[in-house]
Amino acid sequence: MKTNVGSIDRILRILVGLVLIALAYTGTIGVWGWIGVVPLATAAMGFCPLYTMLGFSSCPTKRN
Repeated sequence: MKTNVGSIDRILRILVGLVLIALAYTGTIGVWGWIGVVPLATAAMGFCPLYTMLGFSSCPTKRN
């Protein structure tokens, strides 16, 4: 797995994931909020399978 999630993208994924899980925990949005585990997992791994399928990467390109 090649890293395809950049630093800003990771921060946003962590924030969104935590907010969704907190809302699910408090019962505000129901069990669907537990889908927040997905952005947390992709942020932790630095890899997003959907980005690979779409040929996208939010990592900065390396210059030689």
